[in-house]
Amino acid sequence: MIGIVTALVIIASIILAFFVLVQNPKGGGLSGAFGNASTQVMGVKQSGDIMEKGTWIMIASIGLLCIISVSFMTKPQQANDNGGKSAQQAQQKSAPAKKGK
Repeated sequence: MIGIVTALVIIASIILAFFVLVQNPKGGGLSGAFGNASTQVMGVKQSGDIMEKGTWIMIASIGLLCIISVSFMTKPQQANDNGGKSAQQAQQKSAPAKKGK
C-alpha cells in the first residue's frame, strides 16, 4: 500500500510542477500566451485563477498523502544484545548449578 501512496505523491508532484511552471507571477503565463488575461481561452475565463487553485489542490493532496503514508509504515524492530534472541528467551536462561564438595 505504501508503494501506491508513494506513486500518487510522485504523480501529484509532477502535476504540481506543471502548474508552477505554467504560471507567471505577473498574470501572463499560459493565459498571456493566448491573448489578454481577461480573454476567454478554451471556454475558461481567468485561467490564472484555475492554475492557482490547481496549485493549492496539488499542495494539499501531497500533504494529505504524506500524512496518510505514515499510517502504512511499520515500526522497526529493536536491536538487542542477545545474539538475536528475544528478551524473554535471554531471561529464561539460568546459570549452571554448583557442584557440592
